[in-house]
Order: sequence, then C-alpha cells, then structure tokens
Amino acid sequence: MHLKETAHRKARLWLLASVGCAAMLLALPAIGHAEESNPNNYNCIGSLAKGAPQEGSEEQQVGYSFYCNGPITGYQVQAQVPITSAPEPPNVNAIEAGLKLGAQLKDTFSCGGELPGYAVNCVGSAKTGYEMVSGQFSIEKKLCAEPRVDALLTVAYAYLEKGAVTQAISGPFDLGRPKGCPPDAQSGGTRLNPKAPVTSHKKSQKHKKAGAKKAAHRASAHR
Repeated sequence: MHLKETAHRKARLWLLASVGCAAMLLALPAIGHAEESNPNNYNCIGSLAKGAPQEGSEEQQVGYSFYCNGPITGYQVQAQVPITSAPEPPNVNAIEAGLKLGAQLKDTFSCGGELPGYAVNCVGSAKTGYEMVSGQFSIEKKLCAEPRVDALLTVAYAYLEKGAVTQAISGPFDLGRPKGCPPDAQSGGTRLNPKAPVTSHKKSQKHKKAGAKKAAHRASAHR
C-alpha cells in the first residue's frame, strides 16, 4: 500500500512539473537552429516559476526550466538567496516543433551540492541540443517576496579531443525573476541587467517649495 501511494505521489509531482515546464516553455523565445553550437559559446534560455509542492516540506519550491543549442554534461544553478534543498532529480524532455514539450527522455542528471547554500550542481547528460531540462529547488522565503530569487545558469560539456577529456563551459545565463508574480518596483530588471532605480521627484519638489517659502520669509524680515 505504501509503495502504491509513493508511486501515485511521484506521478502527481511529475505531472505538476511537466505542466509547469510546458507553461514556462511557451513563454521562452526560440534559439535559432542554424547557429553553430560551439560548446564554449552555447546559447541557453530558461526561466523560473513556482515549483510543485514537496511532501513533508513547507518551504517554497522554485521550478526552473532551460534548454541550450548543444549537448551538455553538467550545469549549475546559482541563486542570490539561500537554497535549502534540491529534492528531486530534474526531468529531460524533447522539444518538438513549435516549442512544444515532447516526451520525457532517458537522459538524466543527478544534483547535489553544499545545501543549505547558494548553488545546485548537476551532472549527467542531455545528449543533443534543444532538450528541456526542468527541476526545482527550495527556498525559505515566499516566491514573490523581495528580493525575489533570480538564478544564474552555467552549463558544461565534457568531450574527447585527440584522446584527452576536454571540458567546455558556457554562461552565465540569467534565468530571471520568477514568472507569475505581480509587478513591483524591482520588475523589469535581472541580476545581469539590473533595472535603474526609479527616482521620485515628489520629495525634491517639496524641498524646493519649502526653500522658496523660507527665502520669501527671510526677504520680508529684512524689509
């Protein structure tokens, strides 16, 4: 009975993750297939959103999804807020024509790192380009609370060249602030492209008026 419930729970989590990944995928721009896939200069695109609830945990789950225009054998997701855990291995899905999420592939990654910490390190394989990698990690704060989580992605590809193992690294790529949160004063910026602070002129106008009144009062006092 316990095994049956566990299987059903995993199926529900996989379904939630797949639906979330499909939604994020539709919001992502496409990478041109005609571009040369230099493993030291990949293009990778991804995003963050609310993750699937994790049984036994009240922490906020953050889902991430990304794809690159070449194969990878590892990646790191680095946040600027503490990451408390990375409970489930990520899924790898094919991307079909029209940026549709396809079948889950046998390509896999295992993730770990020093947690609590600020990064999740994953090793495995996405054997071709244009495969959607989707996973999640947890944080202690609410998803939309400022400062909102904004993760950077770095990918690696190890391959044989003249009989020696060579590793290429591309990134960092900014996954951005979580989708689905209401806009606020920080919206529109990312860690790599921060938004310029909005300067309010209301206070300065008040100071100007107050200064003008003081000047007029001093002038009348000297008359």
